[in-house]
Amino acid sequence: MARMTMIEAVRSAMDVSMARDDNVVVFGEDVGYFGGVFRSTQGLQAKYGRTRCFDTPISESGIVGTAIGMAAYGLKPCVEIQFADYMYPAYDQLTQEAARIRYRSNGDFTCPIVVRMPTGGGIFGGQTHSQSPEALFTHVCGLKVIVPSNPYDAKGLLIAAIEDPDPVMFLEPKRLYNGPFDGHHERPVTPWSKHDLGEVPDGHYTIPIGKAEVRRAGSAVTVIAYGTMVHVALAAAEDAGIDAEVIDLRSLLPLDLDTIVKSVSKTGRCVVVHEATLTSGFGAEVVALVQEHCFYHLEAPVVRVAGWDTPYPHAQEWDYFPGPGRVGRALAEVMEA
Repeated sequence: MARMTMIEAVRSAMDVSMARDDNVVVFGEDVGYFGGVFRSTQGLQAKYGRTRCFDTPISESGIVGTAIGMAAYGLKPCVEIQFADYMYPAYDQLTQEAARIRYRSNGDFTCPIVVRMPTGGGIFGGQTHSQSPEALFTHVCGLKVIVPSNPYDAKGLLIAAIEDPDPVMFLEPKRLYNGPFDGHHERPVTPWSKHDLGEVPDGHYTIPIGKAEVRRAGSAVTVIAYGTMVHVALAAAEDAGIDAEVIDLRSLLPLDLDTIVKSVSKTGRCVVVHEATLTSGFGAEVVALVQEHCFYHLEAPVVRVAGWDTPYPHAQEWDYFPGPGRVGRALAEVMEA
């Protein structure tokens, strides 16, 4: 089996999908000849031509609006927003149009679009290249939201998203593009070529949207995370020597509530970790669900570890970034409660 970076896995997913279905088209800023700012689409234009992989003007609203029209016509656009921070001009198109087409047409029309976007920090991108806006999409009925944590999942989930009849927001943690970053910024990053989840089949496969994965079995406390924070949580549990069960959500909407409830009911303790701003972050929804469904199993209050309620600070990147130290302290807190 080939070993791929997450960039290569995402590219392979689009390649496989375009080869299988002539209706799949890829477009966005600099995704054609240049191959994307992270090279996620490199070679696709040369292979499939300029009508199926092409560059657009710098207009996120125009990119998503065009994708919606093409989807209504019968195509399957997979578009790229160059950074998640740039999605705000397209938010109206996503929430008022794409998310509502099935409902407004009583099922006569669907909107099979995928909106890819690099998300999160850890690359010293500053306040306009480091945001994690996933919670803004999970509040919108009609959208699906995916955040993979590794190349194997990224490819299988992206193919599933492209084949899905409804709009899917596909957020790619750019800190994971080349290796499973665990939050220890002072250490060299292990490349995906040396990680089991860097093994990715060349051909077609899918991973069901809405199904979480237990990355580490444990009985003392449940840690719920997604994206880069999965690797941070694994490192924190190892560093602290705590028998933590780590759940990788993979899909935020739909959410695999059954896996969460099963784990927290077993451990009786829960820590929720995400990189996005704390207030109204997706972790708040997870905590509410744990409280609602696991109250009589809880042995301690549920704790969140997240980013500060500030713009992403360039000068204090590693203080803002929820690293293993902060997660480890949260684990100790719930274990001592």
